Amino acid sequence: MEYKKSKAVLVGLCTGEDDAEELEKSLCELERLLDTAGGECFATLTQNKDKPDPRTLIGSGKVEELSQLCRGNNVELVVFDEELSPSQIRNLEDDIGGDVRVIDRSMLILDIFALHAVTKEGKLQVELAQLKYTAPRLTGQGKDLSRLGGGIGTRGPGESKLESDRRHMKHRIYALEEELKVLEKNRRTMRAARDRSGIPKIAIVGYTNAGKSTLLNRLTDAGILAEDKLFATLDPTTRKFEMPSGESVLLTDTVGFIRKLPHHLIKAFRSTLDEASFADALMIVLDVSDPEHTAQLEVTEHLLEELGASGKPTLYVLNKCDLGAAGLPNIGVPAVRENLVAVSARTGQGIDLLLEKMQELMHAGKVRKVFHIPNREAGALNTLYQNATVENVEYTAEEILVTAVVDAKIHGMMKKYDPDWVEPEEE
Repeated sequence: MEYKKSKAVLVGLCTGEDDAEELEKSLCELERLLDTAGGECFATLTQNKDKPDPRTLIGSGKVEELSQLCRGNNVELVVFDEELSPSQIRNLEDDIGGDVRVIDRSMLILDIFALHAVTKEGKLQVELAQLKYTAPRLTGQGKDLSRLGGGIGTRGPGESKLESDRRHMKHRIYALEEELKVLEKNRRTMRAARDRSGIPKIAIVGYTNAGKSTLLNRLTDAGILAEDKLFATLDPTTRKFEMPSGESVLLTDTVGFIRKLPHHLIKAFRSTLDEASFADALMIVLDVSDPEHTAQLEVTEHLLEELGASGKPTLYVLNKCDLGAAGLPNIGVPAVRENLVAVSARTGQGIDLLLEKMQELMHAGKVRKVFHIPNREAGALNTLYQNATVENVEYTAEEILVTAVVDAKIHGMMKKYDPDWVEPEEE
């Protein structure tokens, strides 16, 4: 089904001089979000105000200006860069008049998620987030919800549910949460199977549209949809990849991050976002052709910390270096970070160096040891094959000599076979 392209006015509030530049960047991003949702920006309206108006966020004079702009140009949608309360949406729609819909940034992001959700889990997560966030705002408008047949801010798996009464919606929310618990349990089972395989896991993370899916496609021929759009990928995809050394890793493409990512959305997508938390290492992909890549890195690292996924071995992939990107010394990443590699996932430039860095990343914190396993305990060799990189196996009359690269956990498990083992000192 094709939705009519909505003509929209974007509205932002500036509460101080230091906020002006940040607001401009945020509104530019909001325009890209609108484009991804299938709308077009007719005009941008900003208000300088010491503090938000509790009734309409912006002042009454600016609301009147907004009303004239919409009514005189057949504008059907107003998108606020700040989060609006249900009463503010109702007041704004009443003051603007006509059949103009008012939504906020979070509702626009939810709409894009509804547009791009493919898997059953993704659709359920979007519907749950919409019901918890959008429904109170829509039901608070005092208008007939039967008009919500399509258009930005109205579509998605949950749109028919928004016409139900509050009691029905509570039941639906409960049912969704229960169904997602089952799917989350299945996801945990799959993660446990990956853990038992002993294959290292790398999560590809970063700002939306940084090129994560394109990079995974370049490395593994995963065939994931990769578009120059925000949030083109919602559902995590994992592919096995064999490094030039012969070692295998599991690469997982994850949903992108963005400024002001709604907390309820993080909660709804927690099970998929947790792919980063359960990974052994991270590849943070940056679009260094975007002048905002440094700020985008800050957003990414903040959200990773919020998800409990920070502090892992990390490789910073400076993507789109073929598009006039700044050189390595000027990317804004602190010099203490040595794991940097510039690539173009689109053309393949720098991929060979990326593979070298990936190999170094997977060996970070690992040691090469020779284990002496008595022949009568040969079963211990399977532990190394499953959880480490076995480089050489030599059989003698009394024991098996195994050279393997192991992490601290496996080294501890196999310590009885390491004649050089020294118990770590207690802190």
